[in-house]
Amino acid sequence: MHLPVEDITCHPPGTEFAGVRSPRGPMRPWLESLPSCAALATHHILHVGNANAPPGYRIVRTRQTTGFFFATLSGEGRVLVHGKWEKATAGTACLLPSFILNAFETTGDRSWRFCWVCREEPGSPIPESEAIAPIFGAYDPAPLHHAVAGLRAESLGPAGAAMQYQWTELIYQLVIRFARGAPSDRCFANAWIEVAGKLGMPWSVENLAHACGCSREKLRRLCSQHFGRSPMQQVAHLRLRRAASLLAGTADKLETIARDVGYGNGFILSKAFLKWSGIRPSEFREKKPPLAGVTT
Repeated sequence: MHLPVEDITCHPPGTEFAGVRSPRGPMRPWLESLPSCAALATHHILHVGNANAPPGYRIVRTRQTTGFFFATLSGEGRVLVHGKWEKATAGTACLLPSFILNAFETTGDRSWRFCWVCREEPGSPIPESEAIAPIFGAYDPAPLHHAVAGLRAESLGPAGAAMQYQWTELIYQLVIRFARGAPSDRCFANAWIEVAGKLGMPWSVENLAHACGCSREKLRRLCSQHFGRSPMQQVAHLRLRRAASLLAGTADKLETIARDVGYGNGFILSKAFLKWSGIRPSEFREKKPPLAGVTT
């Protein structure tokens, strides 16, 4: 299977976005017509909205520095998850974390309608709302759809700060409810949030299993199910995602970043980063998107 290797933005005629943007986020042409809402910044949200994406709509981001959540209202699209395309139909949602290959597009012969939330990388440790791997599953999009419409109406009309904050809080909670997953997965998810906040530790399969409260075999099975990777491959993925975040958002030396994320030195990190991303850390830093995040 050939995966996308370059950034693509294709908004064919008939593409419509009805949303709200943060005043401090980077400005894209398609965001200019959206009303501004300062309350979004309280949860690091760059923009939210409801989209009508006709056939031909396609987005690819090879160095996405923001998390992107969308829930399908009607029609059909597809999204790249763990290196394979998943069908996005009504009643499904997907949460794409930052610093992964980000690709989605309309499929079929009618418009794909979805609501979205784009949130910038908040830093480390990763909070409960930040996905550590793509999440795809069943989701009722109606509450989020109406909450986004409510925030947009408030931003176009009275623009009351208190009401804008309430709508923003509701949108945020609707996203993290999906990110947290089912109650049975919470211990496993919380353990990986702990790992993401302590990447400098010498993690092993043994202490990962202890943190997750399960056997090594069950840990391997859960990691394969949730991440599409082995436990140690997931640790490496988190370390390299964090390294990418530090390369994009700080002037720290490679040696310092290597120690922060659990690699012995800059040479080892550089070798792992090249294998993971296809480019060297120095090249990534030269080509990095604006610090406030690249938005889809």
